[in-house]
Amino acid sequence: MLSSTELRWFYPGKLPQAISNWFASEYLGKISEPPEKREDIYLYVAADCDYMGIKLRQGRLEIKWRKAELGIVNIAKGVEGKLESWDKWCEDSTTKNFQPQDVIDKSHWVKVSKLRQQRKYQVLEQKVQAVPLNATIDQGCNVELTQLTINGNNWWSIALETFGASTDNLPIVANKVFSHYNVCSLEAKNSFAYPSWLTRQFK
Repeated sequence: MLSSTELRWFYPGKLPQAISNWFASEYLGKISEPPEKREDIYLYVAADCDYMGIKLRQGRLEIKWRKAELGIVNIAKGVEGKLESWDKWCEDSTTKNFQPQDVIDKSHWVKVSKLRQQRKYQVLEQKVQAVPLNATIDQGCNVELTQLTINGNNWWSIALETFGASTDNLPIVANKVFSHYNVCSLEAKNSFAYPSWLTRQFK
């Protein structure tokens, strides 16, 4: 079982170059890994089910459910979003894996193509330090910029996701990451998790 605190935004269309430039800027730290390309398969549960997500990733079943909605946080000028805490359960790798062919032709399973860049930050005594993605640390936060394609439509997303016991790391990292942010506004109305975003694809 993995627990996290998360802040996420989704926007339709192709990723704006200005956002890509911001994410690549030096003040965010060095990007240590190239973008990751993959395809996840999500299960659309129900129109009112914004608290649970089910997906198949590389033959592994993952289930996430929201523990709490923590309210709207104002990070910087033009940056506000909905903070949430989540738990994630992953299928034990020793069991028989699911495969895409087992579900893709069944109703309400949908492919989502992703091109994701990530940054990783360590938090020690309220100080934030960029570290390589493969660094082993106890307390920190991942920041990701993802280009998405679903049903032939383009979207992009920015997200922050903590790891470790502390729930205070996300605002600390967010304040650093967005301290020089001056691109398009990130609004609370566009801030939600994957289950809510998936619901919008079936309307």
